[in-house]
Amino acid sequence: MDWITGIQRALDYTETHLTGEIDYETAAKEACSSVFHFQRMFTMLCGFSLGDYIRMRRLTLAAEDLMRMNDKVIDIALKYGYDTPESFSRAFTRFHGITPTEARHGGNVKSFSRLSVKLILSGGSTMDYRIEKKDAFKIICKKKQVTKPQGDTATADISAFWNECSADGTMDAICKYGKFDHLNGVLGICFSEELADSGFPYGIGAEYNGTPLNGQKLDIIEIPAYTYAVFTCRGKMPEAFKDTYKKICTEFFPQSNYEYGQGVELEVYPSADVQNPDYTCEIWIAVKEKK
Repeated sequence: MDWITGIQRALDYTETHLTGEIDYETAAKEACSSVFHFQRMFTMLCGFSLGDYIRMRRLTLAAEDLMRMNDKVIDIALKYGYDTPESFSRAFTRFHGITPTEARHGGNVKSFSRLSVKLILSGGSTMDYRIEKKDAFKIICKKKQVTKPQGDTATADISAFWNECSADGTMDAICKYGKFDHLNGVLGICFSEELADSGFPYGIGAEYNGTPLNGQKLDIIEIPAYTYAVFTCRGKMPEAFKDTYKKICTEFFPQSNYEYGQGVELEVYPSADVQNPDYTCEIWIAVKEKK
């Protein structure tokens, strides 16, 4: 199955289940992707999260039901996943700018149309990348649970975590126990295979040099052997990271012989000068060949 067909199948599944339970894992499988990567890719491509898309589509359909049907508000609320008329009314008013009662009596409502995937001529740009196999290795890191990738929420959580580690001495400790020969920089580690309903663990660390820890509250984690697609990212952070990752989703994966593997993603930062417009870092994504 090609990339475009997979995304369309995921969207079709979502639309079919707007009045029932939508299982993110099932949607991701339709796109031949993990839950984490599907949600992240969706947000990068659309500018809003899958959860936001579902909410806006449900509220659009709810408004149509209110205007053309005589069903009770509570029945329409339950139909589109709201437990009480109050929670439905709050969400409806935030989106449409009027209450469900006002909509029923002819008020103007908003319409958020369904997404569909179309093949367009795009690209024509260059991306610096390489494919690299790396044996299992250990990292020294501090981990934190961050929210799911919805809009910029995860980015804000991660940025705050970097600031915290720089201020409380964690970064100095990581550098003490790290080695910087192959992965030449401090690492941002996204443990995407550990995605949970509340989010996913993100780590800040380095490749471990083997020095025994002296009471430091850090984790030593073994990263299995993976094949990585390694991309060069140039520019001021986090804008350059977002732009590069969008190109990875829209240009590299649709056209290459690789797809996301079930593993980690590594961000390799050679220095803290991330506001420099000429800054250069790398993004390592575990991949596997398409079948």
